[in-house]
Amino acid sequence: MALEAQGGGFVLTLGDTTILEHGADAPCLFVGRGVPNIEGARGHYEIDDYVVERIALRHAEIDGGTIRLAPHEGAPWVLALRIAAEGGNAEIAFEALDPAINRLWLRVPAQPGEHVWGGGEQFSYFDMAGRHFPLWTSEPGVGRDKSTLLTWQCDQKGAGGDYYHTNYPQPTWISSRRYALHVDTSAYAAFDFRHPGFHEIEVWEVPARIELWARPRFTGIVTALSDRFGRQPPLPEWLLKGAVIGLKDGAESFERLKAYEAAGVAISGLWCEDWVGLRITSFGNRLFWDWQWNADRYPDLPARIAELDARGIRFLGYVNPYLAVDGPLYAEAAANGYLVMRPDADEPYVIDFGEFDCGHVDFTNPRAAAWFADTIIGGNLIDFGLSGWMADFGEYLPIDVRLANGMDGMRAHNAWPALWAEVNAKGVAGRGKTGEALFFMRSGYSGAQRHCPMLWAGDQSVDFSRHDGIGTVICAALSAGLLGNAYSHSDIGGYTSLFDTIRTPELAMRWSEMAAFTAMMRTHEGNRPRLNTQMDSDPQVLAHFARMTRIYAYLAPYLRKLSDEAVATGLPVQRPLFLHFEDDPHTYAIQTAYLYGADLLVAPVIEAGRSDWSTYLPAGADWVHVWSGETHKGGQDVTVPAPFGQPPVFYRAGSPDAALFAGLSALG
Repeated sequence: MALEAQGGGFVLTLGDTTILEHGADAPCLFVGRGVPNIEGARGHYEIDDYVVERIALRHAEIDGGTIRLAPHEGAPWVLALRIAAEGGNAEIAFEALDPAINRLWLRVPAQPGEHVWGGGEQFSYFDMAGRHFPLWTSEPGVGRDKSTLLTWQCDQKGAGGDYYHTNYPQPTWISSRRYALHVDTSAYAAFDFRHPGFHEIEVWEVPARIELWARPRFTGIVTALSDRFGRQPPLPEWLLKGAVIGLKDGAESFERLKAYEAAGVAISGLWCEDWVGLRITSFGNRLFWDWQWNADRYPDLPARIAELDARGIRFLGYVNPYLAVDGPLYAEAAANGYLVMRPDADEPYVIDFGEFDCGHVDFTNPRAAAWFADTIIGGNLIDFGLSGWMADFGEYLPIDVRLANGMDGMRAHNAWPALWAEVNAKGVAGRGKTGEALFFMRSGYSGAQRHCPMLWAGDQSVDFSRHDGIGTVICAALSAGLLGNAYSHSDIGGYTSLFDTIRTPELAMRWSEMAAFTAMMRTHEGNRPRLNTQMDSDPQVLAHFARMTRIYAYLAPYLRKLSDEAVATGLPVQRPLFLHFEDDPHTYAIQTAYLYGADLLVAPVIEAGRSDWSTYLPAGADWVHVWSGETHKGGQDVTVPAPFGQPPVFYRAGSPDAALFAGLSALG
């Protein structure tokens, strides 16, 4: 990194990339004060800020590696920057010299045609250029396109969203100028990429630091970020045998599973989120949030788990960080002081989840975190016989809470998903099951990568819609994967069925095709199982699903290789096309296709009513269409037939795994 005084200002470069450019007439730093107004209910937030003042820091002085800034010459210094660098890594540390400052804005130079990716797990736009992205963990919303009827309907109930809402935000981006930038903060932040001349970062505090990485190739940047945020363990061997079948039908789930086996489905696990029992509400059946086996719902479950294990099938369940007030675990946690507290009273902060109330375990309390990790994750789940579980939620922490470590709720909110992931990971490690027991999460923030072994994309709508449906999970996997999340998957067929949105056989089959080329295949019956197509409710759907699970299992040697590569380098299983074809600029904004490793290109059919599909094949390679064996030259769009069971998949000619890929066409 080089810091150079220039015309009364300064220029900061990392390698050949200009990171900051400051002058009195064009300052790059602004500070100020603001008063936030945040209203939240059940994971949905309305966020507003009254900016009391925003001050441009026009005057700068350099002393070695330190920059001090003030509004003008002669004014008191209000901010200090300290610069440090080693190789292609650099850090800008911030110090507020005026304690009244609680807002910071920073402008980073932009170039025409520049692409930016990251922002955590984004569902609508992989390339963030030209848009504004608030970074606050929340429910994404049902309906994320303000022009649609679904979004309007959900907005009336406070459940709608917008293109930037995500369970997993992260203040990190990668630029096509071959650098990455991370803001070390858990405060509310926003990235604004709308100005052609600069990217603006907004943070509701003076952050500890901004970290930077520059590498000559994008793969090197992804590895550097994975080094920074942590790596996942290898995928468990049992998972690669087939799909995890999600059924929530009590004891009847085991009989239904036999129909899957009879149909030739390759099965690795049975996932029953209702293993903890049900609560009947006016909204329908909900899970009973007390994390232990419910013998009424699942009689003889230990014996059933043993029977499954004898057939090579694992059993998975469900857990979240809340405890229902009418369950025994809540009473135990409250008695021991393990719960998040109200700010104005010496009593637990109770949250209404719709006809039942819950307390929230305080993971900033080491004793509470250890209790949950050992007693619930270790004892009630792993010791009981579970091989995996959905570790749900993480986005709901209110901002007006009192926490054991004194952390402010505004800063704790974004940090919470990483703490939740850490509790699960410690529970797994405490039983010696890291890399064997598999939990999957939808929420995240910086640092969740080192604890969470598998992402899932959350609650997509059961449709083909642009901002809510099947295509969003590709965008999610690509954006999160660049930031160190190697493994991602989704609910096959989606989850959310509201108003007139119903899962069709076509959607179920197209989603199965895509899922066969991801790190994990897992079905979900959705929030309205009886109204929606299930994998076992239609013979054609079940036969098609069986074939796709056999494809997933057939590719296990390749997926094992990708998992080993992820452990060694941090490269994700699903990769944007530009990661290996960065000399082809046509690949930079593609979010409807992905590389499965370096050698398979997958372009799922994500529109209804299609019997063929078009995709771009990167320049620099020849591509073999898996089903026909026809070779296509890279650097062009191609259209191929796409009947059910033959999703558009191509392999790189000359791949070391070409024989394996060619064998896909022979699978019945």
